[in-house]
Amino acid sequence: MRGAAQRKAATICRHCPVQLECGADALDNRVEFGVWGGLTERQRRALLRQHPEVTSWSAFFAAQRRRHRDAV
Repeated sequence: MRGAAQRKAATICRHCPVQLECGADALDNRVEFGVWGGLTERQRRALLRQHPEVTSWSAFFAAQRRRHRDAV
């Protein structure tokens, strides 16, 4: 999946109530193909490279949400 198809899928993901859980599951399980949780293959690879220490992406995203909420 590339280009316009990826953008369309990511747009659909924005309205999904389990977007973060879906993306976290794809990252935890190293899913290589498709758009999951609004994240493209390239975006997931980048996150995995940037944060090799992460063992639970659900916990990582929850911590990010708390940090963002506390900063506001």
